Amino acid sequence: MGEPTTLAVEVTDGVAQLRLDRPAAANAMNRAMWFELRDTVRALDADPAVRVVVISGNGRNFCAGIDLEMLGGLREAAGGDSRGHGSDELRRIILDLQDCLTSIEKCRKPVIAAVHGVCIGAGLDLAVACDLRYASEDARFVLKEVDMGLAADVGVLQRLPRIVGEGVARELAYTCRPVGGAEAAQLRLVNEVLPDADALRERVATLAGELAAKSPLAMRGTKHAITYARDHSVADGLEQIATWNGATLISADLEEALAAFAEKRPGSYRD
Repeated sequence: MGEPTTLAVEVTDGVAQLRLDRPAAANAMNRAMWFELRDTVRALDADPAVRVVVISGNGRNFCAGIDLEMLGGLREAAGGDSRGHGSDELRRIILDLQDCLTSIEKCRKPVIAAVHGVCIGAGLDLAVACDLRYASEDARFVLKEVDMGLAADVGVLQRLPRIVGEGVARELAYTCRPVGGAEAAQLRLVNEVLPDADALRERVATLAGELAAKSPLAMRGTKHAITYARDHSVADGLEQIATWNGATLISADLEEALAAFAEKRPGSYRD
């Protein structure tokens, strides 16, 4: 994988700062950004030096959604002299774009979205694929697709109802109305709202540092169990976590956690 052209990445003390880096375009997601995002998240997932990933946007906004030029390209992909072949190609592209964002959910490490400015369309798809979301008061979340004459298709309609509830998700999807930072916190779309972008960065940096200091193995197991339980029955979830802990409970991390607790010191865990 070469150096990304649409993202800025920096790793410090176990925390990867992944910034969408098209500020002149309000970080709209062009074709390169979609696939660089997947490649970068997978690389960070595989990097033992990374324990937490923070996704934010450079400039004045988080993400203005899919780049309009790319959207035009999707229309062309569905064209041609065979409607069936064009439709099949468009379906393949949509599934691939879904996978780009699902890579965030599949990342074994906690992924935190730090949202300021606009978070529209595909930007909201990206945010709800993260584990945690924090926002500044000036954040504006908009599920915009219906007003553009289409149904959102890369994850927000599947993930948002599980975060804010079905009724709220339907209202936001049908009306396409903007939701500010304070209301987003009330709806539980975000975990916390901060006064401005500087306070947001500071809060998320502190949280990311706290999470990076914890047992990576325990964090992976916890993230996987919560995601698995969301999509399965309680009985299935209990079976899954029993299997996970049967394989990983007795570990160097457990020994270190017990020793750190007894000695009243922070734990020191292997990457």
